[in-house]
Amino acid sequence: MAKKLFIANPIGVVVDQIFALPSSNLSVPAVWLGAVSYALQIYFDFSGYSDMAIGIGRIFGFRFPENFNYPYSAISIQDFWRRWHMTLSAWFRDYVYIPLGGNRFGAWKTARNLWLVFFLCGAWHGASWTFILWGMWHGLFLWFERLKGVNHVLLRCPRVFRTAYAALVVLVGWVLFRADSLQQALAYLGRMFGIVGAGSQLLPLTQFTSTPMLILIVAASILSFPLWPAIKAVWPHIMQTRGRTALGDVLSAGYVGTVMVLSLATMAANQQNPFLYFRF
Repeated sequence: MAKKLFIANPIGVVVDQIFALPSSNLSVPAVWLGAVSYALQIYFDFSGYSDMAIGIGRIFGFRFPENFNYPYSAISIQDFWRRWHMTLSAWFRDYVYIPLGGNRFGAWKTARNLWLVFFLCGAWHGASWTFILWGMWHGLFLWFERLKGVNHVLLRCPRVFRTAYAALVVLVGWVLFRADSLQQALAYLGRMFGIVGAGSQLLPLTQFTSTPMLILIVAASILSFPLWPAIKAVWPHIMQTRGRTALGDVLSAGYVGTVMVLSLATMAANQQNPFLYFRF
């Protein structure tokens, strides 16, 4: 719930403000801020929604599979789809990709199968060219990474470079996914990479954000990487080493309780909290 109310919702305000304007009126940093903010918004919104569903299911004795595994730490687009919306990826793999032949009948048929799967994945999100192109964009890089030369180069690159490459591809895809039309998406991408010039009324970065919001965006970016599991793994060890296991349990329970109370208070104050994926 905290993912949704404390991170996704505030950052979503920035996203809506930026994407509501023509890209020609935005500075290049503002355009990049919009793209990064949407990547964070959709991750924390959708993963929070999935976590809530998993948790509520456990209350009633059902165990649903995890749906996200820190996808922005992926080192390739193949790795990204092993981490993002894993239940949908598994469904398309088992019921579309493998029945089509998977990768068993040569490179070109593998490419055909990948593009067909991600064409359907894009169409599943909506009957719009932006969703179709988003799916085909990911399908293109999934095929590209299977080329022997490309795969060899990626394997030899440092992890930081591979993560940056995957993040850039995903970020471009999110612009296609978020844009209201194909024309807006292309104009936005052109502005991101300096292909499209600025208009006469250029709005600065400070028009859309403040220092607290920038701090939140930076914190959300850090939390989108597997820092939290590392903290949870180390915390009991620290408490046991210092002989304060009971204190550690009290602090953990206090943390969870505080976050829960603040989440409920936030939800009561702002009752309009729709999830992004409810539109699909």
